[in-house]
Amino acid sequence: MKYTALFALALIIFTSCGDDSAKKVKEEDTTAKVEVKNSNGLKIAFYYQDSIARKFNYLRMEDSLLQVQQVAFQNEVKRRSESLQNYVVQQQRKAEGGLLSQNETLLVQQNIQQKEADLMRYQQTRGREIETRAMEKLSVIGKKLKKFSEDYSKENDIDILYIQADGGQLAFINPSMDVTNEFSAYLNKRQSEIESDISK
Repeated sequence: MKYTALFALALIIFTSCGDDSAKKVKEEDTTAKVEVKNSNGLKIAFYYQDSIARKFNYLRMEDSLLQVQQVAFQNEVKRRSESLQNYVVQQQRKAEGGLLSQNETLLVQQNIQQKEADLMRYQQTRGREIETRAMEKLSVIGKKLKKFSEDYSKENDIDILYIQADGGQLAFINPSMDVTNEFSAYLNKRQSEIESDISK
């Protein structure tokens, strides 16, 4: 099955590392420990985007659910494909054994074409449903992350909060400006706000 670029993006964003830190229920420090780096007092911080995907419990949970749906979808496509293939083999054997009349052969060919069309329709429809649901959730999460970034920056007097990602434009950022752990803990504290918006 072909995946669209958007669905590939959804899978990248929802990538999880599989550790059990999401199960730990402990209060983490969310205070940014960032030094002022210039004479004007401008406070700049950043967080690693890929780390947020691993440390923000909600994203990890959504990634797990998405993976379960994907595996179930792929298994169903495989099951239907194998069923169709078995049907084709059976009918070929009957035809080769002279057990099908000309009319029955035509009906079998039509049946095969119908089953192939049904399989393709299922792949497209179900694949689109999974992709649409993932993109809707990503949109809500993206808007919330932007809002939470603003709130976090205001609460910690941060003037600029960068997102550092592989392939991004920032070649180097001083590690003392990294607030990834603290921002992840802050997101985990506000996780229920995202959950309530998505469940509406």
